[in-house]
Amino acid sequence: MPGRLEGKVAVITGGASGIGEATTRRFVQEGAQVVVADLQHDAGVALAAELGDAVRFIPTDVTVEEEVAAAVDHAVAEFGQLDVMFNNAGIVGVVGPIADTPSDGWDHTVAVLLRGVFLGTKHAARVMVPQGSGVIIATSSTAGILGGLGPHCYTACKHAVIGLTKSVASELAPVGIRVNAISPSGTVTPLTTALRDDPTDIEAATERIAATSAMGKATMPEDIADAALYLASDEARFVTGHTLVVDAGQTTAVGRGDFHRRPTAVLHEAGRRT
Repeated sequence: MPGRLEGKVAVITGGASGIGEATTRRFVQEGAQVVVADLQHDAGVALAAELGDAVRFIPTDVTVEEEVAAAVDHAVAEFGQLDVMFNNAGIVGVVGPIADTPSDGWDHTVAVLLRGVFLGTKHAARVMVPQGSGVIIATSSTAGILGGLGPHCYTACKHAVIGLTKSVASELAPVGIRVNAISPSGTVTPLTTALRDDPTDIEAATERIAATSAMGKATMPEDIADAALYLASDEARFVTGHTLVVDAGQTTAVGRGDFHRRPTAVLHEAGRRT
């Protein structure tokens, strides 16, 4: 049977590691050809060599417009079209109390997390609008849904990514282009493991993240890759302007009350029950 992305061409920013790498592998499994646009030269070259003719690597700094434009143009030159743009590249960025946050750190974080998504969306639209089709996906975060789940600038940018997604979706829907976001909870990637653990100790990071999950399991890059696959595929042909939250209920079931474990009763004023 043909894959769910058979004949499709995708650009994945930050595609050489973490969520991006898992998505590159998943898309190729489903028949897509992929351009990996990433700053990590060695990792990008190695991934392309491993996956073969379906993958190309192009060094890309998502804060530089000319490099993002070049990644899009590379997909068209190598594979003849662009069907999916996954604006996934990210950093944690500047951390700390708001009163102590350096402006240059703030600006760099915004450049990667928000400007990078804007540039990828802009140049994908440049190609997709004339062809009358395409899918644009951005990686947001549960920090884009609720406050207190990430650093201040990261949180602000991830909220902004969702706003940009909704706004661009409203513009591009009439010309056949779908625009969506994915909001993962903490996912076991080099980015998150480096925050509190030895970046090479995936097992420790997995245990730590699983301990905070309502389902008792850690979110893995493959979980987010599957979400991206759905949004990229024709199965989501009527889905646009949407943020797909992949968080084991973190943002919708934050309470850990035990009411559902108690004997059935109706509680009235002053604790009186019947």
